[in-house]
Amino acid sequence: MSIFARYDESVAFLRDIDDDWAALVALVGPCRHDPKAAREPYEALVRAISYQQLTAKAGDAIITRLKALYPESAFPTPENIISTEFDRLRACGFSATKIATIRAIAEGSLSGLVPSRDVAATMDDEELIAQIVTIKGIGRWTVEMLLMYSLERMDILPVDDFGVREGYRALKSLVEQPKPNELRRIGAEWAPHRTVASWYLWRMPRKRGNVLT
Repeated sequence: MSIFARYDESVAFLRDIDDDWAALVALVGPCRHDPKAAREPYEALVRAISYQQLTAKAGDAIITRLKALYPESAFPTPENIISTEFDRLRACGFSATKIATIRAIAEGSLSGLVPSRDVAATMDDEELIAQIVTIKGIGRWTVEMLLMYSLERMDILPVDDFGVREGYRALKSLVEQPKPNELRRIGAEWAPHRTVASWYLWRMPRKRGNVLT
């Protein structure tokens, strides 16, 4: 059985919402959402900050240089991040703001503010979001990516995400993107399959009007 078979129920649910969703599912094909479940929340958050506002290629380069500082580890430990001089982190490609944030993440990991994966698994979505966003530089979207890609939560809708809102605008031939609160209200009807819904909306062709008909 395919590792993606676990999404079959969600895909069937979305396909049955209306003709627009059915057309989008047919266009994109089976869901290939691919979480990185082996990663601890600490690592996932550092990676998320590394990629913020950058292309995937630029983010990859930063992570590669960061990992090269500590080749004996699969990924730098929180202690590594805290002890690394500012200029060495800057040379990896981090901005000063991002350096402050990844150091705060590292400190939070050591204090328990950023929980281990085992502890995070016992927390509900909103509880985890509320706890981690107390770290300066971490917003709700970043924690939602953690929930989707590291903790494999199946009912996450990142309504602040441009791609998700733009995908819904195009899906429904809207003139403007829905506001986050409006999309949250609309998306409530997609529960408990909102992670897969987000995956499909990210893949909606970005053209003015509905391109599925």
